[in-house]
Amino acid sequence: MLSVDFLILLSGLGLAALAVYLFTTAVFTNNADADALAWASGDEPRKSKSPLVNFSRPLVHNFTLQHALRFKNERYRKKVEKLILTSGLSQELNVDEFIGLQILWGLMAPAVLVVLNFALQLGYPYWLCAAMGLVGFQFPHLYCGAEKKKRYVSVVSDLPFFIDLLALSTEAGLDFINAIQRIVEKAENSVLADEFSIMLKDIKLGSSRADAMKALASRLDIAEITSFVAVITDADYTGAPISSVLKDQSGQMRLERFVRAEKAGSKASQAMLIPMMIFILPAVFIMVFAPVILQFFYGGK
Repeated sequence: MLSVDFLILLSGLGLAALAVYLFTTAVFTNNADADALAWASGDEPRKSKSPLVNFSRPLVHNFTLQHALRFKNERYRKKVEKLILTSGLSQELNVDEFIGLQILWGLMAPAVLVVLNFALQLGYPYWLCAAMGLVGFQFPHLYCGAEKKKRYVSVVSDLPFFIDLLALSTEAGLDFINAIQRIVEKAENSVLADEFSIMLKDIKLGSSRADAMKALASRLDIAEITSFVAVITDADYTGAPISSVLKDQSGQMRLERFVRAEKAGSKASQAMLIPMMIFILPAVFIMVFAPVILQFFYGGK
């Protein structure tokens, strides 16, 4: 039977061999990594808003990106591409980096932790390594989902105001595109303004207004924006005046916003029942019934 010291020695040698392999792979790798980062704009990716993504990017490029390139499941790749697009991270991540992050934190990091735990006798439970792998594998999804939720809140909050400005601008004599241009120039730190700016660039590059607006709806993937795009497109086809259509759409958006606020208020009142039942009511019962119970047991002594 092998001794523990011998097993530790073997695991240490295996870890050293793995380190040598990863180093030589990083040094003598081909240019497939650079080809994988063929960004649509031709520029370098922007710095991510996530410090963990910025920290992980050199590791991904050196160790896991070449493995991500071998993953050819088109259905999953399209799903990831859609998630990155709707999260507004297309200038920060591409599909290969996304999968590389999953390999890094979902497979490689837990495997290294298992080897170190065994070799150095750190004493960490192995279920912790498995849990780390599950969380690490889901990390890119969680990051994109959080960014998508932030975009949704920002767009839904700004949309009625933007539609009111569009209606006023078109009534004042501007056409639809110039009205959007004026609003984009005045707006600051707005997701919706940034997306409208991209739509204007698409139109300047030769896309039709209908196609540019459909691309806008696809990038945001929000029901309110999809409805807005459908109404404007139908107005173009039928020849209806844009100003009246925008007025009707603004009223509809405000009504939907009021309904969402009512639903949020009802959910908040229901959520308050749980801490009330757990913390407040027991304290009230103790204050009210404790003297009666003590009087019953001790008879006033």
